[in-house]
Amino acid sequence: MKAAVISAPGKVEVTTVVDPTPGPREVVVSVAACGLCGTDLHILQGEFAPTLPVVPGHEFAGTVVATGSAVTELAEGDRVAVDPSLYCFECHYCRTGRNNLCERWAAIGVTTSGGAAEFAVAPVANCVKLPDHIRTEDAALIEPLSCAVRGYDILRSQQLGTQVLIYGSGTMGLMMLELAKRTGAAGVDVVDINPERLATARTLGCSNAAGSADELDRPRGWDVVIDATGNERAIQDALGRVGKGGTFLQFGVADYAARATIEPYRIYNQEITITGSMAVLHSYERAAELFAAGVLDPEIFISDRLPLDDYAGALGRFQAGEGRKIQVLP
Repeated sequence: MKAAVISAPGKVEVTTVVDPTPGPREVVVSVAACGLCGTDLHILQGEFAPTLPVVPGHEFAGTVVATGSAVTELAEGDRVAVDPSLYCFECHYCRTGRNNLCERWAAIGVTTSGGAAEFAVAPVANCVKLPDHIRTEDAALIEPLSCAVRGYDILRSQQLGTQVLIYGSGTMGLMMLELAKRTGAAGVDVVDINPERLATARTLGCSNAAGSADELDRPRGWDVVIDATGNERAIQDALGRVGKGGTFLQFGVADYAARATIEPYRIYNQEITITGSMAVLHSYERAAELFAAGVLDPEIFISDRLPLDDYAGALGRFQAGEGRKIQVLP
């Protein structure tokens, strides 16, 4: 089969690899679409994935074309979205329900072959069957949405009527915007240096959109500040925008080397909470339900659908900040 392969830091190519076969409790999925994510850039840089080469792609959906000998839940022809999370279920964190912090954390498309290919293998337990009204290609959005749902699980103390500030209006920032509107925010402001992405935030109904938080009139700061960029400068600025008693959520994936300075006295004196959100935890099925209910408009969120053969070019567009969600289609 054809697949994109990251063989070494900075090196990616589309080549032919061995067709996958399912284990007893696995299925083979014919991939309809695979979304690109900041994690894919980190893998390309040699971060996250413990070993290379690897077939990337952890945001994908498709049709079941083969099932393992012990699979009864799905059949060939079923359309599914795939939760990429792979946990050991044995370590301290798995046993205490914090599987996303698993000591042996792994993921399809990160540590094992993923969806940037014609076919991918997944545990049957990781597959969510799609309702008839959902296009298979669009369902690749469920995985990033499940990460956003996890982010709002972390922000469960958010009260009705909060003022929210989001840094970044790429796919993840826009998803956080859509969820903020549905979790009781009185206002949702968005900051980004990309005018095209800010225009999309306005289309989706943010309260204000600006190139800098200095342009926004909130001298007391915001109740909730979310970084969805992973950018060191944005993170540093965002930390200073949290109001008294507020919460800062590190949602964007930063480079390993990124650093930010905090003010311990201010955190103490103003009772500021600083927290993070790591991938998916008990949120994939809920994201699938929200997606089926129309929480996202795929036509707005998906800006580019490119052939798998152009995976390197698609990754380049994403790295350059062009478009919104970029998908590759095998």
